[in-house]
Amino acid sequence: MIYTKLPHTDIEVSKICLGTMTWGNQNTEAEGHEQMDYALDQGINFFDTAELYSIPAHPDRKSNTEKIIGTWFEKNKNRDKVVLATKIAGRAEMTKFIRSNGFDREALVNAVNGSLERLKTDYIDLYQLHWPERNTNYFGKRGYKYDASDFWEDNIHQVLETLRNLVAEGKIRKVGLSNETPWGTMRFLEESKVHKTLPRMITIQNSYSLLNRIFEIGLSEISHRENIGLLAYSPLAFGVLSGKYLGDRLPDNSRLKLFPNYNRYKGETATEATQKYYELAQANDLSLAQMSLAFVNQQPFVTSNIIGATTMRQLKENIESIATKLSDEVLAGIERIHNEIPNPAP
Repeated sequence: MIYTKLPHTDIEVSKICLGTMTWGNQNTEAEGHEQMDYALDQGINFFDTAELYSIPAHPDRKSNTEKIIGTWFEKNKNRDKVVLATKIAGRAEMTKFIRSNGFDREALVNAVNGSLERLKTDYIDLYQLHWPERNTNYFGKRGYKYDASDFWEDNIHQVLETLRNLVAEGKIRKVGLSNETPWGTMRFLEESKVHKTLPRMITIQNSYSLLNRIFEIGLSEISHRENIGLLAYSPLAFGVLSGKYLGDRLPDNSRLKLFPNYNRYKGETATEATQKYYELAQANDLSLAQMSLAFVNQQPFVTSNIIGATTMRQLKENIESIATKLSDEVLAGIERIHNEIPNPAP
């Protein structure tokens, strides 16, 4: 395994992070435990979850994943072996069953306390805001549409104050963003620069893959100049970059068959690009999944690459990608395809 450090800290994390959002729906508790056992044995010490998981969001499945991680910690007494990240769900129609008060003080305090109880731990290493409260272009929306009637009260100082108090209480160690824009990221960073007692956002968890390199437009420079690390999610684009959907296939129990509305990475141009990436991988004796994950692993702004799997076979292949280093020839081939079909699935 390769290790990096969370920016501005001495916290060492594996370059591969174990994603968990299928546990409690597509995966059972026993399967979640098996994945964590195997990942830890392979040197993965970084797990990412959220109060929202498992997905899709549903009142009957709320926080199932955190509960599964908690029973694993309780059984193995190994909390100290894992750098644990989780998230508070933002204000949205799909999460009204969780709460409706966004990131106000009460919401943040209750969310952290709830996660701690379910995870059976007394601290969270990295606490993240799952998506912005304000209306903006996250979760695959193309562009930002100005609406003069849209009002959002800037509460970033208050959010950071509450997080500071939770850090002081020892309940969380560090804080990060997720599904954020360049404007939102800099707004948080500048607030903590001006008010130096406020905690600094050290990571941003956004989608990044061969089909979605939007992070490179704006956010990658912020990552470089401000030293805020990308935790890349969906590096296989919901499994599309495994190649299993090519040829109009729709395997049983696959995410796109179970949840057809999760079509962010599926479409005519995305399929065309995936076919070209598949042919490039085959020509260089690589699996498409290995090439796709290795590309993300090699990006200088990536602190950790969040993989997820529903089977042990998938998990093993994904973890093994850490040993793959793409040649200059393969990287040049990727750029040719990207220039021809840029970001078909933002």
